Amino acid sequence: MAKQYETVIGLEVHVELATRTKIFCGCSTAFGAAPNTHTCPVCTGMPGSLPVLNKQVVEYAMAIGLATNCTITRVCKFDRKNYFYPDNPQNYQISQLYLPIARDGYVEIETGGTKKKVRIHEMHMEEDAGKLVHDEWDDTSLVDYNRSGVPLVEIVSEPDMRSPEEVIAYLEKLRQIIQYLGASDCKLQEGSMRADVNLSVRETGSDVFGTRTEMKNLNSFKAIARAIEGERERQIELLETGKTVVQETRRWDDNKENSYAMRSKEDAQDYRYFPEPDLVPIVISDEWIAEIRSRQPELRGEKLERYKKEFDIPEYDAEILTESKSMADLFEATAAICKKPKKVSNWLMVETMRLMKEHGMEPEDLTFSPENLAKLIELTEAGIINSSVAKEVFEKIFSEDLDPENYVEEHGLKTVSDEGALKAAVEKVVADNPQAAADYRGGKEKALGALVGQTMKAMKGKANPGMVNQMLREMLSE
Repeated sequence: MAKQYETVIGLEVHVELATRTKIFCGCSTAFGAAPNTHTCPVCTGMPGSLPVLNKQVVEYAMAIGLATNCTITRVCKFDRKNYFYPDNPQNYQISQLYLPIARDGYVEIETGGTKKKVRIHEMHMEEDAGKLVHDEWDDTSLVDYNRSGVPLVEIVSEPDMRSPEEVIAYLEKLRQIIQYLGASDCKLQEGSMRADVNLSVRETGSDVFGTRTEMKNLNSFKAIARAIEGERERQIELLETGKTVVQETRRWDDNKENSYAMRSKEDAQDYRYFPEPDLVPIVISDEWIAEIRSRQPELRGEKLERYKKEFDIPEYDAEILTESKSMADLFEATAAICKKPKKVSNWLMVETMRLMKEHGMEPEDLTFSPENLAKLIELTEAGIINSSVAKEVFEKIFSEDLDPENYVEEHGLKTVSDEGALKAAVEKVVADNPQAAADYRGGKEKALGALVGQTMKAMKGKANPGMVNQMLREMLSE
């Protein structure tokens, strides 16, 4: 009988914090600036420059620690991790090894209807390295130090996950918590959330861990799922052919869907960690923890419960709307203006989701204001525009955030409820479509739909559909 294997997975998740300035200097952390413009002597590692800790980094890290059920370390300190990479200007990274800011937490995930706790071993603060840009054409590498010194927290899980589904559920839960806290935007495509996957396989039933590899360069959930499947298969194949798995760091190539070895795995002693001499330990008082705890926003679970009580919307809608903090904020702000939560929910769940899918957007990318969506709902509810015009106007709001009242006025889109104008249009349609009229009189209800459609077309979609329907029925039953 063929051997059965179990995959054992732990993650190291790096999250760039949403501070305006870097962890040890006053340079901007904004993404996308021209190379090497957000730099100074501190973050480029110039001799004689000294780091000064950004207090906001500590507060964000504490907030994430509390929200993931961790114990906050009352006295924590920084350590120097020594390694030579061209994108690391000091030839060391200021990180935390011995006394990280938070330890022993967990998040609860759900996959296939089963709940499970994924334990968090520890979370530490550190500075990011710069970015190497490889120019294949010139066969050179260029370095951009804008990212050097951007504050990170690294969240290290226990090896508690067993499948790609559990890994994605864990990452989504972390991303959601951190976005709700406002501690990071967690955009994988911009590198503000990155995950390294530690993976090993063992025979099912064994309690001994296999040899693990670490995989880097994973910048989307899909890539992470593919990399896990690919590495699992590679390790099983090695074991089946009597070879051994080597502990190493591998790089995943998502285009080729395979990984290759980057370097043999370093251990802590390779980095010659020692206490960072330029920074004092951080003493965290009970009062400071209590203050951070009191500022924690309503997280998704609490929001979900409140939505069920406060808004008359289906549970399914509430679950989708609260998945992303930006979507929940948009929903609440719009509902507060127009006082019609069910209608707001419908617009977000149907038209907004459809357009987001078409444009490949995340809720964080939405740019339209709650005011303009609320105005559109008011126009539709008051019968000033009909539903098909409303959808057309919403596409404009979605892409350009324009004022729907002005747009409807300027483009003459108000619903025509003028009986004279409608009657003339209906009479012409009945005269031009004798077959459909005869079918309806002969009992074919469907024929009425065709006539309503023709009338709406004749009125450029601006007729009041209820009035058109009624007029046709009256005219055809005479």
